[in-house]
Amino acid sequence: MADEYRKGWALRYLREAKAELIAAQKMPYMAPSLILEAVRKAQVAIYYSLGDPAFVEAIVHQTLGRKKAVDDPVLRCLVEIERMVQRVVRSPHSDHGQAIEETNGLIRIASDIVELLTGETA
Repeated sequence: MADEYRKGWALRYLREAKAELIAAQKMPYMAPSLILEAVRKAQVAIYYSLGDPAFVEAIVHQTLGRKKAVDDPVLRCLVEIERMVQRVVRSPHSDHGQAIEETNGLIRIASDIVELLTGETA
C-alpha cells in the first residue's frame, strides 16, 4: 500500500492521464503529444501506487534488458505495460484512433491497479 503522499500523486497522475486522453480526442492536431503524455502519466500513476517511481522504473527497465521470462506476476504486468507504452510511443502519428484505443486501455488498467493499491478512485 502506498503512503498518503504517493497515493495523492498516483491519483493526480491518473486524473491528468484521463484529461490528456480526452484532450487528444477533441484536438486531433495535438493528439500525438497528448497521447504520449497520457500513457506516461498512466504509467507513473501505477509506479507511485507501488512505491518510489524511480525505483520501480529502474527495476522494470533492468528486467526488460534481460530478455528472459519474468516469473513474478506483478513484475511481468509492469513489463507488459512498459512494452505497451513503447508501442504507443513508436506508433505512426497518422493512426490516432489505434493509439487512442491503446491509451484508453492502458488508463483503464492503471485505474484498476491504482484503485486496488490505494483504495480510492480517480
